[in-house]
Amino acid sequence: MAVSIALTNLQNAIEKLYVQLGREFGTEYFRVFKEFKAALNEGRIRAAEPDPASPTGWKVNTWVKKGILLGFRIGRIVEMPPNDLQFRDKHTFPLKHLPANQNVRVVPGGSSIRDGCYVGKGVVCMPPMFVNAGAYVDDESMIDSHALVGSCAQVGKRVHISAAAQIGGVLEPVGAMPVIVEDDVLVGGNCGVYEGTIVKAGAVLAASTILTGSTPVYDLVRDAVYRREGDTPLVIPAGAVVVPGARAVTRGRGKELGISLYTPVIIKYRDEKTDQAVRLEDLLR
Repeated sequence: MAVSIALTNLQNAIEKLYVQLGREFGTEYFRVFKEFKAALNEGRIRAAEPDPASPTGWKVNTWVKKGILLGFRIGRIVEMPPNDLQFRDKHTFPLKHLPANQNVRVVPGGSSIRDGCYVGKGVVCMPPMFVNAGAYVDDESMIDSHALVGSCAQVGKRVHISAAAQIGGVLEPVGAMPVIVEDDVLVGGNCGVYEGTIVKAGAVLAASTILTGSTPVYDLVRDAVYRREGDTPLVIPAGAVVVPGARAVTRGRGKELGISLYTPVIIKYRDEKTDQAVRLEDLLR
């Protein structure tokens, strides 16, 4: 109960300071933001969280997004160590400190994890990769080389984000759902997940699959089409295996020229054969 009350007080303080933002920032701004960022780092607060009452299973915590934006607003640009590499950024978001007991691996070679995000136990980070402020990466996930986890993106347990994959964030507008990748998802190489898309547990995105709010996804198994509808984001069903595909333009000049448009296609749902093919390599851990 004490923790709940403390977080309620923190939320009220963030909401108040966010409304009062001006050109001058007193000590209260930095005191509240320090407390707020500690809660982000520890995973006690999140930009979005599971919500069984929501049709998508998730809800946005707008006040958390406001707190992150507050940190950018009050931050001043300073040099960050090591100085010979000339890192210069807002002093409110330095590199994240990773406690030894988290057993997180960040392999040398140009990776960066920004302060104000949560990185769970046993996460493996292969260089170069980047995790932005406000992100949440849960236990035993792997972020491979040249991969990005955007601001406020939520990544579940045992997720494999393969090389050069991009997990978009969505910090603004504050009410918009960030990208959600649930537990046990495989995001293949060169994939892109953007615009608040939710990828449900156990799904597999084949290499070069792009998911956005404006591109419909065709489910050949269930004879359905999934797309963003108003404020409801695109949702990829649990266990779906999604591959890049194309659909023919059926009218106008595009039809005359025989042009096709890119579209993701669900060709199957996970089975034992799929599980064996996408299994994370335990020896790498």
